[in-house]
Amino acid sequence: MPNFATYPSLSGRSVVVTGGASGIGAEMVRAFAAQGAKVGFLDFDAETATALSDTLTGQGAQVAFERCDLRDITATETALAALAERNGAATVLVNNAARDDRHGWESVTPDYYDERIATNLKHMFFAIKAVAPGMIAAGGGAIINMGSNSWWEAGGNMPVYTTAKAAVHGMTRSFARDLGPHRIRVNTVVPGWIMTERQKELWVTEAAIEKHRDRQCLKDLIAPVYVARMVLFLASDDAAMCTANNYMVEAGSI
Repeated sequence: MPNFATYPSLSGRSVVVTGGASGIGAEMVRAFAAQGAKVGFLDFDAETATALSDTLTGQGAQVAFERCDLRDITATETALAALAERNGAATVLVNNAARDDRHGWESVTPDYYDERIATNLKHMFFAIKAVAPGMIAAGGGAIINMGSNSWWEAGGNMPVYTTAKAAVHGMTRSFARDLGPHRIRVNTVVPGWIMTERQKELWVTEAAIEKHRDRQCLKDLIAPVYVARMVLFLASDDAAMCTANNYMVEAGSI
């Protein structure tokens, strides 16, 4: 088991994670809680989110959950305001929430396109817009947007998802420029194929795993914890001069 780092600068820091109830998001919530941060997270799945929050709170962590549908920007803004009321203004935002549902280009309608962009991109922009004033008032902050190596690999069978994830990189670099004068750092973390329970249930097969291993320089499968560790680093003061860039957690598959 790796001997992971502790980041003293994260202790007591107000952190928000979107899509924090399960998968990579839940691993991030646990990781920030273990660092002593005040963690707030948003998710649509109230049952799973409440179980996670209750478990961590029972272990002495300071964790708060707000239910919202991130496609509803007004609801998202309301939920973020509620977390700020409980934990103080966020100085770390992790825009994690997304769904990589498969779809063929032939079947995409304008309504489906808009819904997928709302699910995978739009809420990120407005979450940044909502938390940035508090970060400016605090004298700085860190924003981490989750990208995907799917479009770097020219992956198929989910063209609206890859369109949204490619756009995350442009959004990151523009916000890094605009918010940099306020000492707010904005970066993108690029996961490879991460072995979440959802991936295992829906798409992991022996043949698919072996094909993907062949692409990776490192042959181990990637657990969610390794994405969380990169996010912790970028949120911490150790990454004080890191902004406007991509940080890969994909075992060298691109």
